[in-house]
Amino acid sequence: MFGIGFEEFLLIIIIAILFLGPDKLPDAMVKVARFIKSVKKVMSDAQHTLENEMRIADIKEEALGYKKQLDEATNELQSFKNHKINPTQEIDNAIQGAKNSFNQIDVSSENIEIKRETVTFKKQSSSSEDNI
Repeated sequence: MFGIGFEEFLLIIIIAILFLGPDKLPDAMVKVARFIKSVKKVMSDAQHTLENEMRIADIKEEALGYKKQLDEATNELQSFKNHKINPTQEIDNAIQGAKNSFNQIDVSSENIEIKRETVTFKKQSSSSEDNI
């Protein structure tokens, strides 16, 4: 039980009977049993709390590892990023360049040739349609 043998347990019972007497002994045994039960419950709760804390610590450590990997990846991506380029400015420059090149095109009627060509497609017959 608590590391005591039968002989020690018997000695404790004899001493308890001598000090308490046979009429108070049952009440004392009930109180001792309740005390032992409450101590076991407290120890069990403490053990569960410790296990939960250890699990939370493991989860926290894993989350910190993921955060570190994410920070490293973010820093690596930021090293490739060029902060001096403004994407909206690039689009505006491209639109302005297209307008300038369009304005330089001569659209007079003598330079334009109109060609009309038609394209027809023939449907290939499959072997299953031939058999029908």
